[in-house]
Amino acid sequence: MRLSILAIVLFLLLAAPVFADETVTSTSTADDPNAAAQTQIDAANAQIQKLKDEIAALQTNLNLTTAQKQTLQTAIKSLDLQIQKLQKSVTLTSSQISVKDTEIGNLSGKIRTTEEKISDAKVAVASTLRQLERMDQEYLVITILGGGTLSSFFDQAVTVGSLRGELQNKIQDLSSLRTNLETNKTSAETKRKELATLKTNLNQQKQGVTATKNEQTNLLSVTKNKESEYQKLIAQKQAEEARFEEILYELSSQLGIADSSHIPTPNRGVLQWPLDSISITQQFGKTFDSVRLYASGTHDGVDFSTKNSVYPTGLGTPVKAALFGTVAEINQGAVANCQYGKWVLVKHNNGLATLYAHLSSINVQKGQSISTGEIVGLSGSTGYATGPHLHFTLYLSESVTFKQYTCKNGKAVNIPIAAPNAYLNPLSYLPAR
Repeated sequence: MRLSILAIVLFLLLAAPVFADETVTSTSTADDPNAAAQTQIDAANAQIQKLKDEIAALQTNLNLTTAQKQTLQTAIKSLDLQIQKLQKSVTLTSSQISVKDTEIGNLSGKIRTTEEKISDAKVAVASTLRQLERMDQEYLVITILGGGTLSSFFDQAVTVGSLRGELQNKIQDLSSLRTNLETNKTSAETKRKELATLKTNLNQQKQGVTATKNEQTNLLSVTKNKESEYQKLIAQKQAEEARFEEILYELSSQLGIADSSHIPTPNRGVLQWPLDSISITQQFGKTFDSVRLYASGTHDGVDFSTKNSVYPTGLGTPVKAALFGTVAEINQGAVANCQYGKWVLVKHNNGLATLYAHLSSINVQKGQSISTGEIVGLSGSTGYATGPHLHFTLYLSESVTFKQYTCKNGKAVNIPIAAPNAYLNPLSYLPAR
C-alpha cells in the first residue's frame, strides 16, 4: 500500500508545472521573447558605450579649448563643444531610457509568467494535498483494521508530512521569485524616472548654453574679435551693474529698517550649499570689489563660481535650493545687461528667504513647494553678469517685496528688494567650510 501511495505522489509531482525559467534551454530566440529582449538590450548597451566614448572625446576637446586664451572665438568654440557634448548626452540618456523600457517590459512579462506558474502550482498542490489527506486517512483505517502497527503508520505520516513541506517550499520559492522580479521592476522604473529627469535637465542646459553662444556670436560680429572692443563691452556691463546696485540701495533704503528681533539667529548649517562644488568669487558686505563697483559700497549677496570639471565653462551647472520652502517669485524674462537676469526667490519656514540669480534656465514654478537640495535652475550669465556665476542673496523673509525696475534700454523687469539690514550674510547660515 505504501508503494502505491508513493507512486501516486511521484506521478503528481512529475505532472506539476516547471518551476524555474532556467530549466528551459532549448527554446529558440525567435520563440523566446526574453531572449529577443536581451538581444535588444545588448545592442542598445553597445550603442550607449559608443556614445559614452564620443562624450569622453568631446570632454577632452572641451578641456583643451577652455585651457586656451579666452578670446571670443575660443569662447564660442568652447560653447559649441559643450553643446555637442550635451546633445550626445541627451542621445545617450534617450538610449538608456529605451533600455530601461525594454527591461521593464521584460520584467513585466516574467512577473506575469511567474504569477501564472504560482497559480498553476497552487492548484496542483491543493489537489495533491487533498489526495494525500485522503490516503492518510485511508491508511490509518487500513492499519487499524488490518492489524498494522502504529510504528508503520507514523512512518507513513512522516513521509506525507515531508511531501507537504516540499510542495509548500516550491510555492514559497515561486513567491520569492515574483518578489525579486517586482523589486527589480520597481528599481528599473525608478532609474527610468531619474533618466527622464536627467534628459530634461540636459535639454535645459543645452538651451542655456545655446543662448549664451548666440549672445557671444553677436558680440563677435560687433567687436570683430578685438579684445579692446570686448573689454569696452565688459566695462559697459559693469557700469550698468553699478547703476543697478545704486538704485537697488535707494529702493531698499526707502523701506526703512527691518525689525531686527525677527532676524533668525545666525547658525552654521541652517542652510545647505546651493552648488555641489564651492568656490566663492565675491563675499557679502564691504569687499574690495564692492567698494570699487557699487555706490552703496556693499555687496548684497555672495557670488559663487559655477565652473567645475563637469561644467568647465560654468554654464548649465545645477543650482540647488539651500533649504526647503516655497517659490515666492521667479523671473523668466531676462534682459541683457540688466538686473539679476533669470532668478528664483524661495521663502523658507524659518523666516529666511534665498535668491538664486543669473540663471540660464529655471526648473521651478511660482508657488511650488520644494525640498532642500532640489534643483531650482541651471547656472548662466543672464542679466548684468560678465561671466557665468551664481549670485546668492539671503534676506529676512518678511522684509522682501518686489518692485518694477526700468533697465537702461527702457525695458521694465521685476526685482526683489528688502530693507538694508534685512540683507543677511549667507555664510553665517551656510555650513562651515
